[in-house]
Amino acid sequence: MGKVVEMPIWALILLVAFAAVTFASHFLFPSVRWFFRRRMERVVAKLNTRLERPIEPFKLARRYDMIQRLIYDPEVSRAIVAHAKAQGIPENVAFEQAQSYAREIVPSFSASAYFGFAIRAAKWLSWSLYRVRLGNFDAAALSAVDKEATVVFVMNHRSNMDYVLVTWLAAERSALSYAVGEWARVWPLSRLIRAMGAYFIRRKSRGDLYRRVLARYVGMATDGGVTQAMFPEGGLSLDGALAPPKLGLLKYLVEERTPGVRDVVFVPVALNYDRVFEDRLLVAAGQAGGRKFPARISVIGRFILKQIWLRLRGRYHRHGYAAVSFGAPLSLAAFERDHPGAGIEGLAELLMERIGQEVPVLPVPLVARAMLRAKAPLSLAELEESVTRMAADLRSAYLHLPRDDIGYGARFGLQALTKREMVQEGDGKYSVVEHERPIVEFYAASIAHLFRDRSTK
Repeated sequence: MGKVVEMPIWALILLVAFAAVTFASHFLFPSVRWFFRRRMERVVAKLNTRLERPIEPFKLARRYDMIQRLIYDPEVSRAIVAHAKAQGIPENVAFEQAQSYAREIVPSFSASAYFGFAIRAAKWLSWSLYRVRLGNFDAAALSAVDKEATVVFVMNHRSNMDYVLVTWLAAERSALSYAVGEWARVWPLSRLIRAMGAYFIRRKSRGDLYRRVLARYVGMATDGGVTQAMFPEGGLSLDGALAPPKLGLLKYLVEERTPGVRDVVFVPVALNYDRVFEDRLLVAAGQAGGRKFPARISVIGRFILKQIWLRLRGRYHRHGYAAVSFGAPLSLAAFERDHPGAGIEGLAELLMERIGQEVPVLPVPLVARAMLRAKAPLSLAELEESVTRMAADLRSAYLHLPRDDIGYGARFGLQALTKREMVQEGDGKYSVVEHERPIVEFYAASIAHLFRDRSTK
């Protein structure tokens, strides 16, 4: 017992390392996890006293527990067996695939990250880039929604800024859970987005096993009362107009929920901008007939550096107005009662119709439409007259006029388009620059449906 044992220094270091890991895993890590868990519970309890819709326990569950619950769901288990049989592989291999899908999908929500950092950053970024305006908003109708119902914000998709704007505008009501695509799976962005409660989806996946895992997660979140936000169009608008709805996520949300557990209440949300930063990329992708956006980090970096340089020189100006309108809530139970047999397709069409009715009308889209409708270059007076006529035909839509002055609004929109060299002046008259016409059409298309709707009444 008293003999000295010699060993190489590397073996001693390895032994000490294993001992440290064992000590940490049995004594230190549980204590640290307990400390942060208690701290999180206190933060959430404080937040829930001021949120209109408290954060549900489902959203606060440990990510590991949610993954286990998802992969052992009976529906997922059946899908694993079917997948193994169809592919001719062992069931344990199929199980590992399902487990990898679950890890990819399930978020790890952090109330501190969401309300402590993300909301403040979203508000700062929104006001730094735009003059933000809240359009139609019936606070009483939203407050009257059943507290036990699952609320789903359904939105048109104009820009990646949509996430930012709606996140902080809805911050007093609850924490939103978004479905995000492959673009957000880049480290370290993926860690932040996952901490904000977003879940990743493969928009082009055709695998039955993957779709079953995703569908069951959406169903569980809906049953758990998680406030969600989704884009029925499925992706960014490539031409500026509202796109036909895609049924994937909406179908999962409706069909995977447990009947009778909770009602689902949809809140239509519509956004519009005087400037969409991705406009040229989106239009180019639409002209190419695909959805590949060749955005390079160098281009984004130059844009950010340019804005910083302008701010340092005192020459920075925000990029016009951004507006968000909230429509009247739609109960799924009431829809199914009043529209028997309409199905998912009928629900999707009604939601897109209600979103379209709420699209805000801003100076740039209004002036863009006036310029495109003109058969000859317009003087400033003629432009103001055209904009005035269109504004009078939009009594039911939210129209934002800077300073409540239609003439100033027309001049504001014209200045924005002229500054970006989309409109040119000649002999005191203004016309669209021909090679920029697709971009001008992109902005005009965002409100075109409002005029069509009125013309068909």
